[in-house]
Amino acid sequence: MLTAQLPSFFLFYLGALVIACLPGERWQWLRGAILLLVPVCSGLLLWAESPGTTFTLQLMDLQLTPYRADRLALLFAYLFHIAALIGFIFALHTRDHLQHVAAMLYVASALGAVFAGDFLTLFVHWEMLAVSSVFLILARQSERAMHAGLRYLIVQVLSGVLILAAGLLLYVQTGSLEFSFVGLGSVGGWLLLLGFGIKAGFPLLHGWLVDAYPEATPTGTVLLSAFTTKVAIYALARGFPGTELLVYVGAAMTCFPIFYAVIENDLRRVLAYSMINQLGFMVCGIGIGTALALNGAVAHAFNDVIFKGLLFMAMGAVLYRTGRINGSDLGGLYKSMPKTTALCIVGAASISAFPLFSGFVSKSMIVTALLQEYRAGADHYQFIWLALLFASAGVFHHAGIKIPYFAFYAHDSGIRTTEPPTNMLLAMSLAAFLCIAIGCFPQVLYGLLPWDVAYNPYDLTHVLTQLQLLCFAALAFAWLNIRGLYPPELHSVNLDVDWLYRRWVPLRLRNLEGGLVSLWQWCKQGGRRILLALIAVGPRSYNQERLMEPKPTSEMLLWVALLLMMFVILSNI
Repeated sequence: MLTAQLPSFFLFYLGALVIACLPGERWQWLRGAILLLVPVCSGLLLWAESPGTTFTLQLMDLQLTPYRADRLALLFAYLFHIAALIGFIFALHTRDHLQHVAAMLYVASALGAVFAGDFLTLFVHWEMLAVSSVFLILARQSERAMHAGLRYLIVQVLSGVLILAAGLLLYVQTGSLEFSFVGLGSVGGWLLLLGFGIKAGFPLLHGWLVDAYPEATPTGTVLLSAFTTKVAIYALARGFPGTELLVYVGAAMTCFPIFYAVIENDLRRVLAYSMINQLGFMVCGIGIGTALALNGAVAHAFNDVIFKGLLFMAMGAVLYRTGRINGSDLGGLYKSMPKTTALCIVGAASISAFPLFSGFVSKSMIVTALLQEYRAGADHYQFIWLALLFASAGVFHHAGIKIPYFAFYAHDSGIRTTEPPTNMLLAMSLAAFLCIAIGCFPQVLYGLLPWDVAYNPYDLTHVLTQLQLLCFAALAFAWLNIRGLYPPELHSVNLDVDWLYRRWVPLRLRNLEGGLVSLWQWCKQGGRRILLALIAVGPRSYNQERLMEPKPTSEMLLWVALLLMMFVILSNI
């Protein structure tokens, strides 16, 4: 079905334009009103949208589909509107109108990407997503944020370039730019997977996430956690469902961040590693490819945006009030921030997949789908299942316990402050309400999922298994802490893969530059000696002063002549 109406997310572009024209303190109230009205009005328009709506466009010889609203795209669009509303409420106290403009453009780009029906439209929104979001990092105005933001931008732009190259290759191969199932049967498919994998935080490609997210502003990190990686999950679900390689990639993603998160001191960096862990569950579900697994992956993406956003908001509130975010500098804040503490615990219970919280009703879908495949004869999935169990215990260990424990309990840091502004508490309360509501009434979320499947998360076996796992993880944390074996919170720098492009590669380039300069100086001196020798045996009528100090152009011509002479001599031997 065709539609002549503009997509609902164009309201975000319009809102960004209006806010950009309203700088200064006197318009702060109007900017706040626009921040609240745009996602609400856009959401109402979206709710009236029916699955199957498309808009096609003929651009020269190219058939483009800039808007395609099927059930998969609509689910992520609903999610992004909810995340935008909560994030904007959380940022209402912010006076920096540049952040508001960037946030509006960021949300619009994310929505444009999930509605894109062709690779060209996807590429445009993909790159706009990178350019708009980097300002949420740079807005912190610190040297670390500046460097992290520039590295983030380079990596994100590279991801878009790979997608463009893949789209062109697939167009040459198929004659179509339609963005649908691609698979790994061509070079274009592999390039596309790499481009999506960068944004999804695949192993060895994840450094930008833990490098940049903790350096953003307290409000910027909340928005960053909701959109960039989830657009990548959507793209993987669209282009690579059932690709078995993703099962192993996802399993690796669930496990390796746990070790980094346990020893990390910066609590927002702990949450960044935890995000990679949760993304791993989604990638694994996409790789399994059954209806239950795909539903579990997109449902977990839906829930992750809310409970991970809640945890980032809690840590943002702590940073906003105390100016500190390292676990070693915090503790005892429950005395002066009891509401924030309670809301953070709700987020911790949700990400840990406690029954009656949102994480349980989506993560169990992925694990159940994996077990179904194993029982159907996929014996090699046994180790994947064990890895997911380990990862489930690990996420409770570092995000469910470590975050609230070291921020609000542990030792008393002596910090006495107040609760964050009312808008922050309201945003966190909305997210906490959704975490509990989805956990108690999962069928509401299940009714929005793209694939039809019947599933009951509150099976006795599922509940008992998860409770046993959580109890084991809690006892392990308590025992390690009592015995003094738990890694202490230290002011330190933990090396990750981002060290390669932050330190090792620049150092090697500097060494290479120094070597090339030395080689050029040696060649230059050798050329001068050869030139002097030729002058000494040549006719005295030459202008010796001019030849003694030749210009660079003369030197280059001389070297070219000598190389040609050597080539002629060698070719005749």
